Amino acid sequence: MPTVEVGDLKDDDFLLDVREDDEWQAGHAEGALHVPISEFVSRYGEVTEAAPQDGRVHVICRSGGRSAQVTMYLVQQGIDAVNVDGGMQLWAAAGRPVVDDKGGAGFVL
Repeated sequence: MPTVEVGDLKDDDFLLDVREDDEWQAGHAEGALHVPISEFVSRYGEVTEAAPQDGRVHVICRSGGRSAQVTMYLVQQGIDAVNVDGGMQLWAAAGRPVVDDKGGAGFVL
């Protein structure tokens, strides 16, 4: 499973958040694309449209389990994708910004 550490992510890296709506609304990385794992297959086209053509998709969830599943699916489709190890929990613990759905300070649910 291709993985990347939170500390290795750059501010302009493409981030795909696969957590559910309530988790996203409570707090997420600003600029991330949100496609919940429960809707992923039906919304797959949104991911391929938004993802950088020659870039990498960094997949994140709360702790890394759901994002690992999505990462494996994307890799099987020929997309350069990596799982963000530790997910949003480590993102927040590393001091990376977390915003709520209104753009204010958020938290990881």
